[in-house]
Amino acid sequence: MQLQDLLYGVTIKELVGRTDREINELTFDSRKVTTNDVFFAIVGTAADGHLFINQTVEQGAKVIICENLPEIDNFDVTYVKVDNSSVALGIMAGNFYGNPSKELKLIGITGTNGKTTIATILFKLFKDLGYKTGLLSTVENYINDVIVAATHTTPNPIALNGLLRDMVNAGCDYCFMEVSSHAVAQHRIEGLAFSGGIFSNLTHDHLDFHKTFESYLKAKKAFFDGLPKSAFALTNIDDKNGMVMLQNTKAYKKTYALKQLADFKAKIIENQFSGLHLDIDNEDVYFKLVGSFNAYNLLAVYGAAILLEQDKLKVLTLLSRLTGAEGRFDYITSPDKIIGIVDYAHTPDAVQNVLSTIANIRKGTEQVITVIGCGGDRDKTKRPVMAQVACDWSDKVILTSDNPRTEDPQTIINEMEEGVSPTNKRKTISILDRKEAIKTACHLAQSGDIILVAGKGHEKYQEINGVRNHFDDKEILLEQLNPRS
Repeated sequence: MQLQDLLYGVTIKELVGRTDREINELTFDSRKVTTNDVFFAIVGTAADGHLFINQTVEQGAKVIICENLPEIDNFDVTYVKVDNSSVALGIMAGNFYGNPSKELKLIGITGTNGKTTIATILFKLFKDLGYKTGLLSTVENYINDVIVAATHTTPNPIALNGLLRDMVNAGCDYCFMEVSSHAVAQHRIEGLAFSGGIFSNLTHDHLDFHKTFESYLKAKKAFFDGLPKSAFALTNIDDKNGMVMLQNTKAYKKTYALKQLADFKAKIIENQFSGLHLDIDNEDVYFKLVGSFNAYNLLAVYGAAILLEQDKLKVLTLLSRLTGAEGRFDYITSPDKIIGIVDYAHTPDAVQNVLSTIANIRKGTEQVITVIGCGGDRDKTKRPVMAQVACDWSDKVILTSDNPRTEDPQTIINEMEEGVSPTNKRKTISILDRKEAIKTACHLAQSGDIILVAGKGHEKYQEINGVRNHFDDKEILLEQLNPRS
């Protein structure tokens, strides 16, 4: 493809050199540059790509997209100055792959909690409805039945457009995609043509990146601000920020709720470990998912399916048979009736959602034992709050390591302990080793008790000092609760 075609839609501030060049690949990683590549000099959180421009030219780059022009001494290279290299990357990646998002119905799901579950259930539902479908999620990416490993909630624009092109080539009609606040702020979804957007909720998270809640809110809202008139914007109006998402969108606005009047309405009739019994849009339906938070997720899926012109009764019938995403209220029952639950809850609100769901279902005599940690190199302000929530809703709490990354895990636990009130200290213990923490919870539990292991969910690793070691919360729970005789 020629550079002039790749630049379609890019706002150029200054151009030095030819645009009739044949392009090999696009990259923003200086280490991967080869002959006839386009290198995007992006100002990142860890490094500034402008520092590597000369290196990439030596490696064979023929086009440099940058925000600041360097001193030019090689006129066999084309330099394109833009306002934002990340924005240009999104637009040019779309052009490079033939703008695949315009060839299928791309639905984005954003919010603090529920993104993975909503996206996964939509993917499963539309497959069961007979469509070829794609999924881009935190857990796994799918192209129909083919699994593609997920490294980020939302991939970079080059990988993202490449996946969408593969979906189009595989005949996909729909793609359901988690849209993280990082992806919006870093312009990873720039240039994509969305057919719809769904908002789940907004609570305390990612303030290490966004710094303020207002900035986090604006990132979520920016996704809806960018939706075209032809798309739908579906929002949870029981969330206090639900209507904020719709303020400036051109998309047609629809709402869902459990507590107030909305376009799509549901009421919880019964909530048990065996599933939810809902009145959804005046239909009585039993679902396999558990908890009020999943009532919202199911309602969002139902609303989106109706907005995508699917048959109401067929949608509800198929939804009633579906399970959720891996590591989301994923529970097992031991031979002596101890219930073990693994959940990805890693924000104060998500932890409270899971524990309040357990509280609503428990009969009152069982103990709730919670094993919980907080990730390293992430928002520190939520650590004491998460410990406090866990203590307030549990009979026993074991504070432990999560993914400490480059931080000292004991320091993280110490910061969590600051949220433990004097009255809650008697029910709290700290065990640095996560496996030992889970084993201890299982030894403390008696018949009928409920163990929640929170924070890692679907993850099959623990990251310590940049090294990922195999670690699976559910695997350890199964070993402890179902020992080989």
